[in-house]
Amino acid sequence: MITPPYLQKGDTIAILATARKNIDDNLKPAIDLLQSWGINVVIGSTIGLDNNQLAGTDEQRSADFQQQMDNPNIKAIWCARGGYGTVRIIDLLDFTKFKLNPKWIIGFSDVTVLHNHLNTMGFKSIHGIMPVTVARATPQAIESLRISLMGEKLKYEIAPFSMNKFGKASGELVGGNLSILYSLFGSPSAIDCSDKILFLEDLDEYLYHIDRMMINLKRNGCLESIKGIIVGSMTKMKDNDIPWGKNAIEIIDDVTKKYNIPILYNFPAGHIQDNRALILGNKVTLDVNAKLSTVVFE
Repeated sequence: MITPPYLQKGDTIAILATARKNIDDNLKPAIDLLQSWGINVVIGSTIGLDNNQLAGTDEQRSADFQQQMDNPNIKAIWCARGGYGTVRIIDLLDFTKFKLNPKWIIGFSDVTVLHNHLNTMGFKSIHGIMPVTVARATPQAIESLRISLMGEKLKYEIAPFSMNKFGKASGELVGGNLSILYSLFGSPSAIDCSDKILFLEDLDEYLYHIDRMMINLKRNGCLESIKGIIVGSMTKMKDNDIPWGKNAIEIIDDVTKKYNIPILYNFPAGHIQDNRALILGNKVTLDVNAKLSTVVFE
């Protein structure tokens, strides 16, 4: 996997919108944060555009992303927010210049489309906080993004959880939002799960949807070929009047219990304030045990 150049003081990050519109004056915390790191900021043309739910038309959003991606002075692209819409522009993008001059793409949730697509091309990216979440992000989440962008050593120590499955495995980290992963299977942006460590998180889904998506991962052969799983937050899950009978963690456990792989639950990443950065495409060593589980990035 190709690692884009790590950031240095004086470099420039572009903030833009690939999905939901961002028409509020809410970027100052993110801009102040980057400037405190010695990073310059460019605001993309999609910020402030209003096309119903989206930040402009598909053509406007893809053109903004393309411009920042092709600009050699832009060293990273930070997606302002998630929502929905990135998948509508992915096939409008030309990655020719990106392959010659790669840069970090940062975000989570709907940005999983970009993470997965970049992974299929052989490039690392960063799953982490976005500009609109900076104001409520924990110091640990913010610092983990800085560490990831600056190329410092990234390692996590995670407290025990009763449903963890013990074991140790190493492999390339892939994944992101479960709903997005599920929606990309069968497309050119679908990840190859073979010998990988799979990260999953989700928000605002019905519990039977979680079951359906996990079964889909299984039927696609993804769970058969992975080396381990890291489960982040499963936030604001919903149920029907007739209960499904299991929570999201229990659903994942039920679908994966036949596999002899380490599974780490309650990892601090996803739609939560403590959304720690993950370098997708990077090799990690996952060690799940009874005392203090670790995720170490090579």
